Amino acid sequence: MPEPAARKAHAHPFKRLSGDAEKKRQPPPACCHTYAELAVTSNFTFLTGASHPDELVAQAAVCGHHAIALTDHNSLAGIVRAHVAAKECGLRFIVGCRLIFREPDGLSLLVYPTDRASYGRLCRMLTLGKRRAPKGECHLWLDDLNAHAEGLLAVALFATQAVQSGDAASHAIGLLSRLAEVFDDDRLSLAMSRLYGPDDREYVAEIANLSRQTHVPLVAVNDVYYHSPLRRELQDVLTCIRHGCTVAEAGFRLFPNAERHLKPPDEMARLFVDHPDAIARTVAVADRAGGFSLDQLRYEYPDEICPAGLSPMEHLKRLTWECARDRYPDGVPDKVRRQVEHEFTLIEELQYAPYFLTVHDLVRFARSRGILCQGRGAAANSAVCFCLGVTSVDPDRINVLFERFVSRERNEPPDIDIDFEHERREEVIQYIYEKYGRDRAGLTAEVISYRSRSAIRDIGKALGLSLDAVDRIAKRVSGWSEGGVAAERLSALGFDTGDVTLQLFMRLVLEISGFPRHLSQHVGGFVISRGLLSESVPIENAAMENRTVIEWDKDDIDALGMLKVDVLGLGMLTCIRKALDLVKQHHGRPLTLASIPSEDSRVYDMICRADTIGVFQIESRAQMTMLPRLKPRCFYDLVIEVAIVRPGPIVGDMVHPYLRRRNGVEDPNYPNDKIKEVLGRTLGIPLFQEQAMSLAIAAAGFTPGEAEMLRRAISAWKTRGKDAIPRYRQRFMEGMLRNGYDIAFAEQCFERLKGFSEYGFPESHAASFSLLVYASAWLKCYYPAAF
Repeated sequence: MPEPAARKAHAHPFKRLSGDAEKKRQPPPACCHTYAELAVTSNFTFLTGASHPDELVAQAAVCGHHAIALTDHNSLAGIVRAHVAAKECGLRFIVGCRLIFREPDGLSLLVYPTDRASYGRLCRMLTLGKRRAPKGECHLWLDDLNAHAEGLLAVALFATQAVQSGDAASHAIGLLSRLAEVFDDDRLSLAMSRLYGPDDREYVAEIANLSRQTHVPLVAVNDVYYHSPLRRELQDVLTCIRHGCTVAEAGFRLFPNAERHLKPPDEMARLFVDHPDAIARTVAVADRAGGFSLDQLRYEYPDEICPAGLSPMEHLKRLTWECARDRYPDGVPDKVRRQVEHEFTLIEELQYAPYFLTVHDLVRFARSRGILCQGRGAAANSAVCFCLGVTSVDPDRINVLFERFVSRERNEPPDIDIDFEHERREEVIQYIYEKYGRDRAGLTAEVISYRSRSAIRDIGKALGLSLDAVDRIAKRVSGWSEGGVAAERLSALGFDTGDVTLQLFMRLVLEISGFPRHLSQHVGGFVISRGLLSESVPIENAAMENRTVIEWDKDDIDALGMLKVDVLGLGMLTCIRKALDLVKQHHGRPLTLASIPSEDSRVYDMICRADTIGVFQIESRAQMTMLPRLKPRCFYDLVIEVAIVRPGPIVGDMVHPYLRRRNGVEDPNYPNDKIKEVLGRTLGIPLFQEQAMSLAIAAAGFTPGEAEMLRRAISAWKTRGKDAIPRYRQRFMEGMLRNGYDIAFAEQCFERLKGFSEYGFPESHAASFSLLVYASAWLKCYYPAAF
């Protein structure tokens, strides 16, 4: 079965090609007319639109549209994806929204900001409607427009029943007159569509009559819900899922035909041959709304964490050196001092000082309440983070690569993950809300998308398959591809794969895979801003009490360069803190993570025996099998242990060569001192992401920022397509050959780096976890009752 376009590999996390992938790369067809589609509903109007935002943008480019607007219902959740796709296509993208009001029925309003200020007002209005409603809903009334309409363009879109009787038409005239007062200066238009419905002729006549009586100009729209007519069946099924009925029961809840797709400008001009001004006005509205772009959003870090009279950078430097004296009572080592100064240069250049101060403030608050916390991930590559107490990984004990965390080439905000005791994390979350306010701080969203099992259940019910049949298929989906349901598997279960309904079922499961179903809250990712966050993105209530969530997920945040701090919960921190309290209470021994005696041979003896049930990270069967073979005898051995039992090193054929060299069966081989400096600590085998980067820098001549981009391309090749890896492979190979390395060695290095695409650990992350491995092992060894 050919793979639908929606599931093809894509080079960008938001990019998904529609139809023939090559069409998007070809110039659009020559058109005699110019047209912009202003009414487009994507699948971010959940269970309604049947195309991804990037599919719609790509198809509009293929059709030769002047511009395209995205107008999801009471939502801006999909606009970043459309914005990114439009920049790649070279197509003008118009930010829009379809406002659905509680009253009156039959009217929706398409609105488009014309500048940054009006965009902020739109976000505030949506936030108002969402904060007064349960999760997933938005309660808006026409009166809400009065305070937020300045700078917005509007298109009134009436349902058929709202204009086709005497009373309804009179009511529509009154509404239009009222809207014309709100949207003065020719900012209001009246939508007209020709969708080949049974009452098209009467509807078009009534809309034209409304326009004449109110002097509100007409604008043509196709009221699009999918990019291609081939998605009509999927849209029908989504409608049934939304209404909880089958296709056979849906009736007039379904669109009567497949006309809600993007049409070429010439086709739209033919449909509106009697109203050429309505076609021309689409371009005028698009050009006027084109004054705003998401590129105009300027994220600003919070600044109240900086004392008066000091710049953020001055305060960060002073604070770092003060904290460094506590970290190193005998004096800051020269290696650490040089690293801190190097980091200061980059932090000041990229203006990230407020970010570090904001994160330090969260850690300071937690420790003031006795909440155990520790930063992990790439932040452990920062000596500044260690000095500030954000991480506990001493840069004097590992090889720090700050560019894994911050890079001038990427010019992206850093991303710090902080683990807090899972039972007390809510205290930190509420501190953020209280300090910055609900309009300045919010959790990022997580897009819950269809996977095979959920797709099978929802589509099977909508198509009217028996519940026992759906249940049989869903229960056996484990191990199947996310690309859909294989016909041979259904055959093996006793189903007739020649049945038309079953064939439609298989195709729709494949099409819907990856479709967003609803928004949830991220496990702990917070966005905090200096100004009103609610003027950059709508904020809504979460299902959990006292939680509010923005509409964008982490990929959207990354695309727009916004600050995110991950406030995560970790059960082992709770366990360790309680154990330390018991040790103090019953043994009179006050201990902290930092003061637990290090490098205790008795602890390592226990670990080598694989007596690690209850010990953080190394209690799994795979880890317990590895421990007697690797025989950890020091902290860095634990770092290797945590990282080596992962899919990346296993797929990259790194585990057995490392064990052979560690046990003296095989000698490490280093072509020169540069390679030995990078790989010496792991016996010539690249086990960590930082080593992949350092190898590209030392052997292939990459800059630190380029090396980070290589790491990202390799680790994300499954989702971003395979074209990025060959591009970097060529650069990597040429660089190594130019520097005198043997081609076989260069090939071996790159193949091992590719293994990280199967999930390889950063050394910094492994080091952060290893601190908790050792602490939990020490407590188990000496105070098993407390632990």
